[in-house]
Amino acid sequence: MGISAVLALATAAGASVLHERTAPPAAEHALVSGVQAPAERAAAAADPAAAVVAEQPQTPPANVYATGRAEAGKLEQTHTVLGYLDGKKSATLRYPGAEFVKVHFSQLVLLPGDYLTVSDPRRTEVHRVDGDAVGSVLGTAGRWAMSVTGDTALVELHTGALDLLGLGAAVDRLGVVVDRVTHGYTEAERDRASESYRLAKKRQARTGREETVCGDDEKADAVCYRTTDPVVYRRSKAVARMLIDGVELCTAWRIGPTNRMITNNHCVADEKQAADVEVWFNYQCAECGGYAVFRPTKVWLDQLITTDKVLDFSLFSVTDFDQVEKFGYLDLDLRRPAEGEELYIPQHPAGAPAMVALTSDKDAAGNCAVQDNAYTGYAEDTDVSYYCDTEGGSSGSPVISRQTNKVVALHHFGGCPNSGVRIELIFDKIKSKM
Repeated sequence: MGISAVLALATAAGASVLHERTAPPAAEHALVSGVQAPAERAAAAADPAAAVVAEQPQTPPANVYATGRAEAGKLEQTHTVLGYLDGKKSATLRYPGAEFVKVHFSQLVLLPGDYLTVSDPRRTEVHRVDGDAVGSVLGTAGRWAMSVTGDTALVELHTGALDLLGLGAAVDRLGVVVDRVTHGYTEAERDRASESYRLAKKRQARTGREETVCGDDEKADAVCYRTTDPVVYRRSKAVARMLIDGVELCTAWRIGPTNRMITNNHCVADEKQAADVEVWFNYQCAECGGYAVFRPTKVWLDQLITTDKVLDFSLFSVTDFDQVEKFGYLDLDLRRPAEGEELYIPQHPAGAPAMVALTSDKDAAGNCAVQDNAYTGYAEDTDVSYYCDTEGGSSGSPVISRQTNKVVALHHFGGCPNSGVRIELIFDKIKSKM
């Protein structure tokens, strides 16, 4: 009866992560930094639960990254165990200077009512992890938790009172195993990755074509426009950063007032790719040119609604939509924009906090503008081209007309000129699903 009873409890309790519930987002004025202060590190060292319990990580072979995405960080192997018998109920995983930490569970077998949380050390960002019976009992591949902003993730097992009738051997089969961790780049690593991406694009380009930053890089932090051009700043709030499988980046944005978002097909092409995608809103610098950023509001990609390879778009919904409604949405300008029409592009280049490409030293008037309104993308006459500065991670950004402050294209190609798919062509494919 002993083993059967405990395993029955485990089955009822749940195991693999099927969903998470995120604590209410911090107020917009709450700032985060990728590096812990010395005092915070000292306090963590004094706390037994804060000791780094991961074994010495071994970096697996480098990933092959999809065209147009940007590399987000590093994947490490680890073996961190939380269980019921040895009293170890928490573990801290720290990667100094990292932008985020994201934890993967290869085993997650819990008793009824028990759950995990993954948080930063101060517990200002807390993600609850509940279980499902079928997953771990059948031995699935596990599941990623939502990332934690900053360089430290605290994983805690929350248990109720145990009365297990001395069935220690069976209970020993329960517990949690963290087998992998991804962590974001430091600022210096991200700059190097961005430069590597630019050089790779340049090598792949046709003779005479430049990298995706056209001339000088004139993108600016979105917050730089908060007072000088508040409309541009407000539009940037509807644009989100995507973290794909914990290691790759793209951009997406709210398209209309309902729970609909859009990015490129080459960012998320099918249900398998959509299985672990985080969508970060309000990931913006607090000051123009500064390093402190607002703590982002994070939700999961929920459902991939429709996608198209030729027009390079994917329409999707997100979980916890009520948490992100306040960031607004973008309207569409359903026409072919005129040549010379001025543009701007809110985006997350290389996964950076929100930036806007507006000015351009490649355009005579100094503002990036439509170069060709009948440009060839994956098919003839689908795109508009421009010299607005973009880079890896900008894929899926909205291309907005300065004339109407509405979206005229979905950015997807680099090469100088860069280009985006005309939004009226995409709308014909998605209007029944909005």
